[in-house]
Amino acid sequence: MGQRPALGEQHGYRNAQVTVIAPTGTIGLVMDCDTTGIEPDFALVKFKKLAGGGYFKIINQSVPAALATLGYTDTQITDIVRYCKGSGTLVGSPRISHADLKRKGFTDEVLQRVESELAGAFEIGFVFNRYVLGDDFCHGVLGFSDAQLGNPMFNVLEALGFSAEDIQRANDFVCGTMTVEGAPHLKGQHLPVFDCASRCGRYGKRFIAPMAHVRMMAAAQPFLSGAISKTINMPSDATVAEVGEVYLASWKYGIKANALYRDGSKLSQPLSSGMVVEAEDGSEQTLSTSQPQVIEKITERIVHRYLAKRRKMPDRRAGYTQKATIGGHKVYIHTGEYKDGTLGEIFIGMHKEGAAFRSLMNCFSIAISLGLQYGVPLEEFVDAFVFTRFEPSGAVQGHPRIKMSTSIIDYIFRELAVTYLGRNELAHVNPEDLEPDSIGGERDDTGPVDYAEEEVVSERVVTPGPLKLSVDLPRGAAQVYAQKPRRQPIEVEDRTAAAPAAAKPRTAPAVAAAPSVSEQVRVARMQGYEGDACTTCGSFTMVRNGSCLKCVSCGATSGCS
Repeated sequence: MGQRPALGEQHGYRNAQVTVIAPTGTIGLVMDCDTTGIEPDFALVKFKKLAGGGYFKIINQSVPAALATLGYTDTQITDIVRYCKGSGTLVGSPRISHADLKRKGFTDEVLQRVESELAGAFEIGFVFNRYVLGDDFCHGVLGFSDAQLGNPMFNVLEALGFSAEDIQRANDFVCGTMTVEGAPHLKGQHLPVFDCASRCGRYGKRFIAPMAHVRMMAAAQPFLSGAISKTINMPSDATVAEVGEVYLASWKYGIKANALYRDGSKLSQPLSSGMVVEAEDGSEQTLSTSQPQVIEKITERIVHRYLAKRRKMPDRRAGYTQKATIGGHKVYIHTGEYKDGTLGEIFIGMHKEGAAFRSLMNCFSIAISLGLQYGVPLEEFVDAFVFTRFEPSGAVQGHPRIKMSTSIIDYIFRELAVTYLGRNELAHVNPEDLEPDSIGGERDDTGPVDYAEEEVVSERVVTPGPLKLSVDLPRGAAQVYAQKPRRQPIEVEDRTAAAPAAAKPRTAPAVAAAPSVSEQVRVARMQGYEGDACTTCGSFTMVRNGSCLKCVSCGATSGCS
């Protein structure tokens, strides 16, 4: 134990740390600090998004002290600071002043409400809305309708007759430009003193290069045994190659950890230097007093969509059932639709499947149905499951447009895509090929004939009476039939062409007719059996035995014991 400090001093320590620079973002704001930890300031004027909603305007308080240190006078400092953070009031505004608003019908009471909201606003357009002005004032004095006030694209200042230049000039005076670039009295050689991690405001162009953040951390890392909590800020147009260069340089400088963030890469980021939108032509960035509100509303709408509640299916719903055969397995698709015709649920049934496979298909259909009801687009399911490959697969029988599938799942989502999405490229037969006037069309099955290949081979007149099965019944069933009184056997008149009428008079001895297979199946199912014939003895006394069938007459099984 006593040698370890000496060995550590000689060879160094691994997986151990004594000092670190911890993240102090929230603590720094509570302590009224201008910067947090080793970080440069994010922007001279920034807005922090609050967890409970809304924004908090933060202004760097070190700018006046830095200007005084650089030798600027009090008057010059006042002009530079006002250019950066604005006056926070419309009093003295070159455009949209109190006098201009009073001519539009604004009263002193309404102007006072407006002035109370200007100090913490992004743009002055955020203040001129129905919630600050009041619905009575908007309807009665300004003459706006509910449709106008409820439209997120509606701009009150523009509707009052103010031009885009008027709004921009007033906004720069009230809310400031949020940058010192272009400020009066400020010398160009002093601009690097006020550089921040990101561009400041809508007019700012300067920012600290990402590699400068890396070198800043490299200068402090030798004095720390642990890592440094610091964000390497990169602009929104940073490329993948630039990101790779930052990580490579961090490794070469021996930095133990870094956190890289590209501006705007998250749906909601805690700090922002302003809300600037691109012009439609993309040539330059212009100011819009209504677009930031629209962007914020669209973001909230997207989040609400993905966190939406389940859309319940109606108790009585429409849909269809599609039967097909894939590789000898019958597949039934049952759908349920909303009142507007959109798909809301599916059920999948199969023939001859085992208990495990049947349960998996039931759970799969429930999962798909829940996804559809919670807003997952059907297109996502189709793209995810089409072309899934497993057995059974092959030719599809019973579907007019789908003729091949790589699996049952592939067939199911091909069918849903063709029916509900119009994805004809996933079908093998075009809709035009199914028209009656198409060449080589399929046989029309809508006629009165039920079976196209049906042929009458004989006719019989059967009088009512019980049928005797061609196979022995179980002992229980045999006792039941034995207790019943015997009736006269069935009289059968043979009207086949091979037998002349004279040869079979109506008074001929009665002939017991063997029941058909369908009748034997019906009777067996009424007695509680599955209705399948035993492959060993031929009896219709098969019962469910796990995932197989077992004959109670001879004890044979359909494949497993």
